[in-house]
Amino acid sequence: MEDILLLEAVERYLAGEMNLQEKSMFEDLRKKNAELDQLVVEHTYFLQGLDKYGTLKSFKHTLLEVESNLAAEGLMATPALKGKAKVLSLWNKYKRSMAVAASIAGFISLLTLGLTITYTKKYGNESYYELVKEITKTNKEIIVLKSKNVLPAIPIKPEPKVDFMGSGFLIDGKGYLVTNAHVISKMKNIYVENTKGQYYNAVAVYTDNNVDLAILKINDTAFRAVTNLPYSIKRSNSDLGEQFFTLGFPRKEIVYGEGYVSAKSGSDGDTTSYQLTVSANPGNSGGPVINRNGEIIGIITAKDSKADGVVYAAKSKNIFNLLDKIKPEEKYQLKTPVNTTLKGLDRVQQVKKMEEFVYMVVGN
Repeated sequence: MEDILLLEAVERYLAGEMNLQEKSMFEDLRKKNAELDQLVVEHTYFLQGLDKYGTLKSFKHTLLEVESNLAAEGLMATPALKGKAKVLSLWNKYKRSMAVAASIAGFISLLTLGLTITYTKKYGNESYYELVKEITKTNKEIIVLKSKNVLPAIPIKPEPKVDFMGSGFLIDGKGYLVTNAHVISKMKNIYVENTKGQYYNAVAVYTDNNVDLAILKINDTAFRAVTNLPYSIKRSNSDLGEQFFTLGFPRKEIVYGEGYVSAKSGSDGDTTSYQLTVSANPGNSGGPVINRNGEIIGIITAKDSKADGVVYAAKSKNIFNLLDKIKPEEKYQLKTPVNTTLKGLDRVQQVKKMEEFVYMVVGN
């Protein structure tokens, strides 16, 4: 009975039928007990073997049906039967199905026997029975906790204290972002938050105050790398009058804006930046400027306090200049996107595909 409970626990774990508390307890038990971990691994291979054999069986069955249909339509000749014995006729008609069924039964029997012998040899000792008892005890404790409705709360990552805020966006799916140097200049602790409200710890990899840009790296085990960023980064200058849209965090919610390039240089003729005509607020600093083809053409850096709707943005080619200056080990890992899948989409769809890669940059 205890053997069955153990296997039931393993199968529930592999099938993803455990709740978070059960799964956490079971995984802790796996880490502490090498025999249980080995049992899970071997049972995984056992189930995979059954799946593969089931696929093969289905394939053979499909071939048999095709052959039968072709024979019925006269498109495939079948050898004539000699004699009129009904048993022989039935055997020739169903021999493939019977062979498959017999093979399956034999396969399962052999696997079951082999698995039983393996488990008996490996776990048929005191430590095995202690393991079963421990799992049984854990299951009973979970049942008691459920009945009392006092299951331990899942730890929630606390929101960091926010003294400074800006925007940033991914330039590499492994967790590298670009933002403004002035956004993080006073931050001792840096965090980034995505549109789902998930916070991650981040560190500054390189900062260039001359162009007001910084490269951050998410340094958090909870972060999962992203593949295939939908936008690219433009290496050449944009044209006067080129239309674009912006995404950023002037408040807790991501905000959209649109405008056009109104000058090919920034404040006081700065050739490393553009002058843009667009509505923006302080929290937009570090946010991307994206043209209609889905290319990043700039990074918002500042708002002109003397004119309404005038904003400055560092040119996107500055990103590549920063990458040439970072440490070789970081440069080797970093790969910027070169293709865009936003081209040809309407603006609403572009924004939907883009917004999950734009982050709020906060810190204290």
